[in-house]
Amino acid sequence: MSLAAPEPSGPFGSAAFSGSAGSPADPVVRTAAGLLRGSREGGLAVFRGIPFAEPPVGALRFAAPRPVRGWDGVREARAFGPPPPQAGVFGMDALSRKAAGDDDWLTVNVWSPDPGAGAGLPVMVWIQGGAYVIGASGLPEYDGARLAREGGVVVVTFNYRVGIEGFAQIDGAPANRGLLDQIAALEWVRDGIRAFGGDPARVTVFGQSAGAGSIAALLATGRARGLFHRAVAQSVPGPFFAPELAADIAAACADELALRPTVADLADVDPLRLSAAGDAVSASLDRRVRRWGLPAHRAMAFAPVVDGEVLPVTPWRALSEGSGRDVELLVGHTRAEQRLFTVIEGLLGSVGEERAADALRLFAPGPDGARRYRDAFPAAGPEELYELVHSDWLFRMPSLHLAEAQTLAGGRAHVYELTWSAPGMGGVFGACHGLDVPLVFGNLDRGQPAALIGEAADARAEAEAVSAYVRDAWTAFAAHGDPGWPAYDAARRPTMCFDTSPAVVPYPEEASRLLWRDHDFAALPLIS
Repeated sequence: MSLAAPEPSGPFGSAAFSGSAGSPADPVVRTAAGLLRGSREGGLAVFRGIPFAEPPVGALRFAAPRPVRGWDGVREARAFGPPPPQAGVFGMDALSRKAAGDDDWLTVNVWSPDPGAGAGLPVMVWIQGGAYVIGASGLPEYDGARLAREGGVVVVTFNYRVGIEGFAQIDGAPANRGLLDQIAALEWVRDGIRAFGGDPARVTVFGQSAGAGSIAALLATGRARGLFHRAVAQSVPGPFFAPELAADIAAACADELALRPTVADLADVDPLRLSAAGDAVSASLDRRVRRWGLPAHRAMAFAPVVDGEVLPVTPWRALSEGSGRDVELLVGHTRAEQRLFTVIEGLLGSVGEERAADALRLFAPGPDGARRYRDAFPAAGPEELYELVHSDWLFRMPSLHLAEAQTLAGGRAHVYELTWSAPGMGGVFGACHGLDVPLVFGNLDRGQPAALIGEAADARAEAEAVSAYVRDAWTAFAAHGDPGWPAYDAARRPTMCFDTSPAVVPYPEEASRLLWRDHDFAALPLIS
C-alpha cells in the first residue's frame, strides 16, 4: 500500500501569521495563546496545525511537553503541522525527510460544525495508531470532516512523539513522553475546545491499535483523570514493557550511534538519524529474541513502559482496581486481526506445521497452551492456528480483558467485533487489523487503509453501509454514552458484530475467551 499525500491542505507546513489575510468568511477563534484563523470547508470550520505545546527540541529534547507560548496577531491555522520523526514502516520516514527542519511537531487539528463558544457539541479526540513508531494526524485517512459533519460532533486529531523520541527509556528523561504529549493535547482540549463549539464536559477519546493501547494507558494513569469522559478503544495491543526491557532496547538503539541512552548523549542527534537507529534495531530483532522475548518475535521495539510513575501499573490491573470506573468504555477488535500482517509478511498460503507449532509454543497462554488451542480448534489447519494465536495474543484478548476488567470493577463497557471482510485486493485481508479506520471516519477512498476496500462499486456500497452503522454507534456513544446495544456483562456477554447486517450476539470468540480467561497481560520483562 502506497503512502498518499495529506489532503486537502497539501504538504505539512508551518502556520503563517497575518493581520488581515484570508476571506471574511473564514472562522477566527480566540484561544489562550492567541487568535487563530481557520477555513470554511463544506459547512465546517476547520483549523489545522494549532500548537498545543512548545517544540520538543533543543533544551526541551526528550522533556515532558511544555505549554505553548502565546503569539501576537492572527495565526493562520490552515496547514497540518509537521509529523514527529517517523520510522521507515510503510515509507513513513519520507514524511519526516520532507518536513526536516520544521520541529513544531506537537499540534492539534479541529473540525467543527459550529465554532460558536456556546454550541456545546460532543467532542471526539482521535489518537492514531502505528505500533508506537509511526503516526501523523495529517494523513488523509484521519480527515475528520465527514465524522464531524454527519455526526454533529467536534473532531480533534493531534500529533504525539513516537519511536525513540516518544517511548524510548532514556536516562535523564521522563518515561512515556508520547503519553505525556497525549495528556497535554487533552489538557488543551479541556481548556480551549469551548471556543470551537465543543463541550469540555463531553470529551470522548477514540483510537486504534497503538492509539487504543495509549487510551488503555491513559485510563491507568492519574495524570489523565478528568480529561475525558468516554473512551473508544479499537484493537487494544497487549504488549506493555517493563522498565528493564525498555532500557535495554534504548541502549541498543543508542549503541547503533556509538552513544549511551542518555539525554546528554542523544539530545543533539539529528531526529532523522535517531529514527534510523531505531529502524536498524527493529530490523535486527530476530537476533535478540533470547534477551527480549516476545516483542522481538513480533518485531516490536517500543511500547508504553510500566514505569511506576507516569504509568503505575498495566491497564488491565488498573481497571480491575477501578481506575476507569467513571469513564464509559467502548472496546473491541476485528475478527481476523493477524491477517494484515500475514499478507504483508508474504506468509499467506505458506504457513506450515512448523511455523504454526512455533507460534503456539510462544504465544499460547500457559504451559499446555499449544495443546489446548489444538483441542479448541480441532478442524483448524496450520495457517488458521497461526493466525488465531497471534490475533488473540496481540489484539483480541487484550481488548476483551480490558472490557472485563472494567465491568468487574463496577464500570460500564460495551463490546464489539468487526466481522465484515475487506473486499479490496481480491478479498485476501478478511476482517483484518486496520479495517475499522476508514469505516469509523467514513474516508473510504483515501489514505492507505482505503486499499482494503477497493474501488469496485458493490464493495464501496457495502463499505458505505457498514461505515454508517459504525459511525452512528461511535457518535451516539460520544453524545450520550449508548452506542445502541447493551453493556457487557459476564453472564450474557452481549457483543455487537458489525457486518452488512449488524447483530448483537454473545461474545463470538468464546473458544479463545476460555483459553485466555486466566491469563495476566503483565508488563513484558527483560529475559536475560
